Amino acid sequence: MKNTIKILFSLLIVASITSCAEEEGTIYDVLDYETGAILRTLSVNNALFNSSDPSSTFSVTIEEQDEADGALLESVDIYVSIRDLTGGTTVSADKFVKSYPASSFSTSPVGLPMATVEASYGEAFAALGIGANDVEPGDLFVMELRLNLTDGRVFGKASAAGIITGGFFSSPFSYNALITCSPQAGDYTVDMQDSYGDGWQSEKGIVLTIDGTEIIIKMLSSYDGGPACCGWTNATEVVNIPVGTAQATWDYTGDSYPGEVSFQITGPGGEDLGDYGPTPPVGLLPVTLCAQ
Repeated sequence: MKNTIKILFSLLIVASITSCAEEEGTIYDVLDYETGAILRTLSVNNALFNSSDPSSTFSVTIEEQDEADGALLESVDIYVSIRDLTGGTTVSADKFVKSYPASSFSTSPVGLPMATVEASYGEAFAALGIGANDVEPGDLFVMELRLNLTDGRVFGKASAAGIITGGFFSSPFSYNALITCSPQAGDYTVDMQDSYGDGWQSEKGIVLTIDGTEIIIKMLSSYDGGPACCGWTNATEVVNIPVGTAQATWDYTGDSYPGEVSFQITGPGGEDLGDYGPTPPVGLLPVTLCAQ
């Protein structure tokens, strides 16, 4: 296993060097391109909506690129639609939320227009025109940015080809915002398994973030202080979410051997909050238990 890791690490170094060289040239290709425009994602600052707090905000920092080095930028509009994963609510079309004019943009380090665009849960909810019972924690608000140019052209997710949605450009025009709530206080149980028996090969495992404070939950392994292989097949941790917590999120960060990993999360009252794995999905987990 250790030899395999060394080989993979060497390959990653080579790939990283190649990727950097390609990316430095790619931005100039876009600036010389004469028919399109993109909104490059610099950072997703927050992609969580707390349904208990209308002021909770979706926020993303973007950089606009067009054939005239940003001179064609007129405005960026925010639209919202709902992806109901819990109750079957449908909305026939994307709904307009708000607009950011070119005058609200500043200049990025590479001389292009940049801005942090935001929309609150209250604004998005009102734009959709739905009722309080039509959305639940675990649903998604899909936030789309549409780029309007001074010559009348409009670019959004429908015009975004795969070549620009990921990688260096990172210009998807569309972002998923998970609906959450203020969590139920109490002790949460995380049961973890590793089918090989050498524990998890993961730096952080599961990260529970409580009002900005990270708690790392993972199995020890034979390689970082656990017993010799193969004594780590099961482990349990109990974590407490205090009374008064405004927001708690659960993220799975991945593992070198994801096919060996599984885990279950149980709420303070025995609620089944998720059974993940083998090969759990990396990223934000839809773990929600709202305060009563």
